[in-house]
Amino acid sequence: MANKSLFQSIVGALAPKADTRNESGGQGYSFTPRHALAQYAATGCLNATFYASAEDQLAKVLQLCEKVPTDFIARTALHCREKGFMKDVPALLCAVLAARDAERLELIFPRVINDAKMLRNFVQILRSGVTGRKSLGSLPKRLVRRWFETRNDEAIFRADVGQSPSVADIIKMVHPRPGTPAREALYGYLIGRKHDVEALPALIREFEAWKSAPEGNPPEVPFQMLTALPLTTEQWQEIARHAPWQMTRMNLNTFARHGVFTSKDLTRLIASRLRSEDQIRRSRVLPYQLMAAYHNVSADVPHEVKEALQDAMEIAISNVPQVTGKVVVAPDVSGSMHSAMTGIRKGATSKIRCIDIAALISAAFLRQNRDAEVLPFETNVVRVALNPRDSVMTNAQKLASLPCGGTNCSAVLIDLNARKVQADLVIYVSDNESWMDTPQHGRFGGSPTRTMSEWMKFKERNPKARLVCLDIQPYATTQVQERPDVLNIGGFSDSVFDIIASFAQGTLGADHWVGEIEKISL
Repeated sequence: MANKSLFQSIVGALAPKADTRNESGGQGYSFTPRHALAQYAATGCLNATFYASAEDQLAKVLQLCEKVPTDFIARTALHCREKGFMKDVPALLCAVLAARDAERLELIFPRVINDAKMLRNFVQILRSGVTGRKSLGSLPKRLVRRWFETRNDEAIFRADVGQSPSVADIIKMVHPRPGTPAREALYGYLIGRKHDVEALPALIREFEAWKSAPEGNPPEVPFQMLTALPLTTEQWQEIARHAPWQMTRMNLNTFARHGVFTSKDLTRLIASRLRSEDQIRRSRVLPYQLMAAYHNVSADVPHEVKEALQDAMEIAISNVPQVTGKVVVAPDVSGSMHSAMTGIRKGATSKIRCIDIAALISAAFLRQNRDAEVLPFETNVVRVALNPRDSVMTNAQKLASLPCGGTNCSAVLIDLNARKVQADLVIYVSDNESWMDTPQHGRFGGSPTRTMSEWMKFKERNPKARLVCLDIQPYATTQVQERPDVLNIGGFSDSVFDIIASFAQGTLGADHWVGEIEKISL
């Protein structure tokens, strides 16, 4: 009889050999330049991560831009702004196009630089000189002027929050031409120059009058313009009554401090706003932002409002696919996953960690696929009992509190193979920085990654199975090489669920995620 252990080992040995080292020193497979750029754009915030500095990330993105066509740079910027709701790298890609392909920049500029925050990012990056120029140049100036021209007076006034540069700074740089007396007065008002007060838009005149005698309800100006003023409880309640959805989510503790929730009617109104499906969709909220709000609310915020945040989370992740067949979800709970999700930024480091995102996504899949098996891993698989009927927040907190160790991505597949598990879809949520399963001796590149080998063994038993490696950090390697049954994708917006659903149904093209980006129309 043939030696079963010999032929079983050959299955894994036939896997493609690793071709690089990942940031942790373990074996890995390199992404193509297009895939790597998409990965950085979907996950990168240009802040220091566990394995890479902000400078390393910036240098890597700029290097990758040199290796791909400008068409793909433009499409990547669009995808990661419109689908991933990212800010920093899409703005950086626009600045790259300003130096390399003005035509492509002009095509995508209104869709990527679509609010004042993105405008400030774009101008700041361009003037820093990192993309090869320190002045805006004629085309970028024209595009920025057009940005002002396509917005009404009130919208420009409301955009005047934030610094470095401020909207006023940008106006001084590009000198937009005022088309009306009101716009001329507005520009003068914003940059601190002489202007016709009577020609100012009504909202600004109302705001200036109210500042001089702050009595009664404050005007409906951006929240940031009012916070430094001595407001009464009734005025704070009026602000909260008319606050947009995102502002409400971000300022629940502020509202509590100023007595907003002493009104039961207003408390019900805010809770209703937070759980409004229409407003959640229009706000483009990321699921992790709801988790951050839920974790950060103080004891003074009413339970009804906290419950509304949980309801909002259920809505925000409602497009997690229901997969036919058995699903296994593997969240990485190793030490590196305890770093800040958006990287380390002095004075503004997010409290949400990579492990929180992995736990959230895993709990969301369990919610929609109630017979799914969740296998957290670090050095080994960590056993945990989860109830799919519990809320996403509850299960996510349980997963995020598990003990951590080293990173061993192959542990999950080793466990599944040892138990001879039958499954149709395996989903890793990790930073893919596996190192504990890398051989310590022998020539580098002489073997596949252990995860790749174990996946091929798993496929022998489950020939129709598919594997998703969802990476939530900006790195350019993977543990399992891209192929028809393997999807490598990056990001933490709910748009990744749509692509995973298409992949699970077998409707993605051969290039998977990169192929979806390349379909985007310019």
